[in-house]
Amino acid sequence: MRYISFDNIPENREWAFENVRSTEQWTHGYHRYPAKFLPDVVRKIIEDYAQDSIRIADLFAGCGTTLVEAKVHGIASVGTDINPVAQLITKVKTTPLTLDALQSAYNNLVALFDEYNEADYADIKKHERIDYWFTPSQKAKIAFLYDKIYHSVIRDDIKDFFYVCISHILKNCSWWLQSGTKPQRDMGKKLEDPFKEFCRHCKRMMEWNRKFYEELCQKGYLDTTCEILLEDARHTSIPTGSINAIITSPPYVTSYEYADIHQLTAYWMEYISDIHEFRKKFIGSSYSGNDSLIVSDSKQAQKIVNDLSGKSKHIARDVAQYFNDMQKVAQEMKRVLAPNGYACIVIGNTKIKDVQIKSAEVFFEFLRNAGLCKVKVIKRSIPHKLMPTLRDKNTGRFTKQDNPNCKKVYPNEYVIIMKK
Repeated sequence: MRYISFDNIPENREWAFENVRSTEQWTHGYHRYPAKFLPDVVRKIIEDYAQDSIRIADLFAGCGTTLVEAKVHGIASVGTDINPVAQLITKVKTTPLTLDALQSAYNNLVALFDEYNEADYADIKKHERIDYWFTPSQKAKIAFLYDKIYHSVIRDDIKDFFYVCISHILKNCSWWLQSGTKPQRDMGKKLEDPFKEFCRHCKRMMEWNRKFYEELCQKGYLDTTCEILLEDARHTSIPTGSINAIITSPPYVTSYEYADIHQLTAYWMEYISDIHEFRKKFIGSSYSGNDSLIVSDSKQAQKIVNDLSGKSKHIARDVAQYFNDMQKVAQEMKRVLAPNGYACIVIGNTKIKDVQIKSAEVFFEFLRNAGLCKVKVIKRSIPHKLMPTLRDKNTGRFTKQDNPNCKKVYPNEYVIIMKK
């Protein structure tokens, strides 16, 4: 049996973007986010394949990189994400705010800091996990910030702007291990003052907003529509045939537990009460409860699962669930695309327990089986990763350099261009 392989595709240096740093241009730097979509990649996809689009979609919107770039290009966009923290970040990043109104709201808010009295917030009730991550003093200051934003800021869009600022600084102000790729406490960490961190990052966000606002004004794109939906990429409410181009980067198999990574914001904003239930919603999560080792619609995916099952039934089940979920995503992409619309997917391969996990080839197969036609497959090197580059070769999870089982992953990824 011959399977699809991208191994012999030569690297395209034009797509490497070795000497650029665009992750803080416009509003891209508002909030840390694991495995961020590189804006330069999105920009080139738009300019090569979607410049004449009426509407672009990202079914794994994450922190909104595709939607921000679509707005800067004057193209309407819609994104979906199952994570309410991602929805909040994307909504704020794609909403340019008038400079005077934002500055005035910031000045009024900071002026209230003199009213702070820790005793007023000492007994505030939050989820028990908040007490796990924060000292009583840090918790009280953050509660004060949320309280004053909620009661003193009139405009909802500016409230959300400040909420994203708080969300970004939570790890700096907690016991969260700063360089960790999973939730771990560092009890020897120097905790940053929430008020100082809020002011520092908010000023940066305000400057980025200014440049974003002025760019959109100059181009006449200020009113370009952008919508972010709290929905599952497998089943969206996007109308059939309404999208001219999909530009997205799906979650990598057994990569991140996004529910865990964003739990600080999720608990503070009361998006969740039970993280175990929240985890189950995510594609690629090891908490899905799947027991099947059968993959539909791909013999190559089934071979990968079969090879893994001889080494770890648990990991094999997770990978089977991931592939079955992604098969549904491929069908959904085909449904929402207009005739002659493009599906542009950025995805990479990896290795777990010495088994090659060819996610790019499998998803290409899913898209082809859904009825899309190949246009091009581009192989790009990743010189400046926005994600960890080391995995534990036994567990498949991201790890650190001092782990004796670590090995480098994701030296390349693929840009798959398909057409309906």
